[in-house]
Amino acid sequence: MSVKKIGFLSFGHWSDGAGSRTRSAADALLQSIDLAVAAEELGADGAYFRVHHFARQLASPLPLLSAIGAKTSRIEIGTGVIDMRYENPMYFAENAGAADLISGGRLQLGISRGSPEQVIDGWRYFGYEPSEGDTDADMARKHTEVLLTVLEGRGFAQPNPRPMFPNPPGLLRIEPHSEGLRDRIWWGSGSNATSVWAAELGMNLQSSTLKDDETGEPLHVQQRKQIEAYRQAWKDAGHQRRPRVSVSRSIFALTSDLDRAYFGRNADSGDHIGMIDENTRAIFGRSYAAEPDVLVKQLANDEAIQAADTLLLTVPNQLGVDYNAHVLENILTHVAPELGWR
Repeated sequence: MSVKKIGFLSFGHWSDGAGSRTRSAADALLQSIDLAVAAEELGADGAYFRVHHFARQLASPLPLLSAIGAKTSRIEIGTGVIDMRYENPMYFAENAGAADLISGGRLQLGISRGSPEQVIDGWRYFGYEPSEGDTDADMARKHTEVLLTVLEGRGFAQPNPRPMFPNPPGLLRIEPHSEGLRDRIWWGSGSNATSVWAAELGMNLQSSTLKDDETGEPLHVQQRKQIEAYRQAWKDAGHQRRPRVSVSRSIFALTSDLDRAYFGRNADSGDHIGMIDENTRAIFGRSYAAEPDVLVKQLANDEAIQAADTLLLTVPNQLGVDYNAHVLENILTHVAPELGWR
């Protein structure tokens, strides 16, 4: 089994550790920074954050990632995912370039069409409307294609002949530009078709704890096939670099009575089927919760985890920073080495 990068994926709401939600957005942001710092000290590879607008979570990830980048030195920092229906690609490129430069090139940005929302068509409040004949998903993909082009760093804007500041020769590009960030954009894919589209455009792949139920097979089998389709499309597209693939899982090694009290009841959980909108049947992945030796055997049989190079552990934010650091340490200490991931 191959060495894997292991990070955490946070919803972004936090508490004092007693199970009640944090009282303020400031607390949530500061605790997110604290966990990223702790994760780096423990030897984790990544700190990723989910993004949901109109929710009491972390809707503006780039200032948060900039702060984490300034307080850490090694850990990858990213998102899972930013909803591109809401984004101005030009402004996004400016903010992302700044955050990447602050972190020394450690940004790993997951973007996507987004997930079910808190409000109806929330992107309309941000001033965006699909073009005639397009869906909101089409709009997200068009925003993404513009972003990817801009991040390549080529000039495209005609300079003012009487600028406020001296210009370099030729057309101008978005600034600040961070070289290499274009190769660290990931697409959060819920289907085989969008994973192929992401490969064709040269994006890395994020597959979450749910996807469209396309075959009726267990989630990990469907994800493994999704990853295979993605890698084949990448090869067919002729890209020169090696792509990266992540999957997300809820995994808890039970090493204390507190662990067992919180998660012992999930030991026999399985996949679930549900409708994420009127037309989309989805499969939601199981949680893993067991003693470390049992957990090692279970994870060895998860085909998607074995196929991916990066594993993102969803963390129970409401249980506080210290307990979440304990959850990460359990995996890094008791599970990852036994599976050859360290």
